[in-house]
Amino acid sequence: MIEQEKRIERYRRLMELSRDLASTLDLDMLLDRITQAARDITESEAASILLYDNTAKELYFQIATNMDQPMMRGLVVPLEGSIAGWIVTHREPVRIQDVQHDTRYFKKIAKTTSLETRSLMGTPLITKDKVVGVLEVINKSEGDFTDTDEDLLSVLGAQAAVAIENTRLFQQSDLIAEFVHELRTPLASVSTATYLLLRPEISREQSEQIIKNIYDETMRLNTLASSFLDLARLESGRVQFQKSTFPIADVLEECSGVMQGKAVEYSVTIETIIEPGIAVMNGDRGKLKQVFLNLLSNAIKYNRPGGKVVMRVSQDEKNWQVSFSDNGMGIPEDAMPRLFEKFFRVKGSENKAVGTGLGLSICKGIIQGHGGKIDVKSEIGRGTIFTVYIPK
Repeated sequence: MIEQEKRIERYRRLMELSRDLASTLDLDMLLDRITQAARDITESEAASILLYDNTAKELYFQIATNMDQPMMRGLVVPLEGSIAGWIVTHREPVRIQDVQHDTRYFKKIAKTTSLETRSLMGTPLITKDKVVGVLEVINKSEGDFTDTDEDLLSVLGAQAAVAIENTRLFQQSDLIAEFVHELRTPLASVSTATYLLLRPEISREQSEQIIKNIYDETMRLNTLASSFLDLARLESGRVQFQKSTFPIADVLEECSGVMQGKAVEYSVTIETIIEPGIAVMNGDRGKLKQVFLNLLSNAIKYNRPGGKVVMRVSQDEKNWQVSFSDNGMGIPEDAMPRLFEKFFRVKGSENKAVGTGLGLSICKGIIQGHGGKIDVKSEIGRGTIFTVYIPK
């Protein structure tokens, strides 16, 4: 009787979840709810979702209830030589009571999470005959995975596949709409400039200025397209972080060197302060450098002539902290809540510097991918401080 009541409760939990999934349009939140539910209804130690890229024919690790290392996101799992790959290829659920005796078991993820996998059960996420990914649970709390466990996971997987695909389509259409809107201004400028160049009364000096405008707008379009792709990859979870240990002084010195020309152009000096005892940092060196370059560039562009930018590295027990402070124009209080929104630019900043409005969104995505956060403090007329927190 008790066993039957438990089974009814698990089905009730599944029905409740179906309503939640249909109303969630944030992909990360959706995936988190799915994995939490999968773990609970199958009474497992952990659950995970791997998403399938049909174009690249790759499976990549996206989320897990035990993922205390956020940089696992994007880890590629081979179609051949993995249980998840077998599930995608054969489009069938799998139930294994001892993975150590299964030749399909891919050990790299277990090594990364430091969680020993004993038993495993997985089901394909399929919608409209399209494989979206794989939902897996590991280590049944008591005994072996049962037929009921498999039925519950399969039902959840079917619901999850539809919800994931709907959320992806919503995000994609939303992002594309914003991108197309942003394309209109530079395209209109290029169109107008081209028309003027064809006018016979245009002088040579005017022609040279128009050509320069066309070049500037073309470069802006190129930057916009590159930034858009970076952001799309981050939002889809397809960015893989390559963790390493690196000297932080070297990265900041490289950033300072890259931005020195712009600093001279804006009459701004750059200072680097690294507190004693900090020599190295852990993370994706290339992507963190991308964040630092963006924040340093902003601090220079929105500074005042003769101003100063300070890059400071400090730490506490949990985090490394890298801050970028300037003594420039500052950010209005009403703009602060929207700073990290896609394509948002502070009113009046357009005349100060050219930008895409995507840089801070990309920075936030990269830092969140490291399990960290980024915040900002500002005062009109006195300056701004952006601080990045990276977990140790």
